[in-house]
Amino acid sequence: MPRKVTKKLQRELKPDRKYQSILVQRLINKSMLDGKKLVAERAIYTALEVAAKKLDSEDPLEVFERALKNVSPNFEVKSRRVGGANYQIPFPVAGHRQLHFAYTWLVQAARARNGMPYSQRLALEIVDAHNEAGSAYKKKEDTHKMAEANRAFAHFARG
Repeated sequence: MPRKVTKKLQRELKPDRKYQSILVQRLINKSMLDGKKLVAERAIYTALEVAAKKLDSEDPLEVFERALKNVSPNFEVKSRRVGGANYQIPFPVAGHRQLHFAYTWLVQAARARNGMPYSQRLALEIVDAHNEAGSAYKKKEDTHKMAEANRAFAHFARG
């Protein structure tokens, strides 16, 4: 199996039922537990509507896309061993990986919140991400700070 994800290995996703969006379908798949897709779907649709209502927006899809854009990282650090020492080397993040990180961080941040149903937690996290706040956005900022701090080692990326 190749190390890089080739076009051949990427599966085509069908858009979700309500918004006809592949982005929402990916979020549903990331949120799904134990193969219960209908449960995840219901929670996501509720979360998107609640988030749009909190932000006084007409279009929940627009709110979600903005939140995703705000949480997607541009840089990441990878560990690399050079001459007996490990360095954290900053790398730019490719498009599909940006979305992967964004979805993962959104879902993790929503699951980490306590005291309310998952749909409400996710809605709050989407609102926070839209407003450039919250755990998922903080994770992106931390990743960028780490990459910035290790910019001196970027020349090891080529070798």
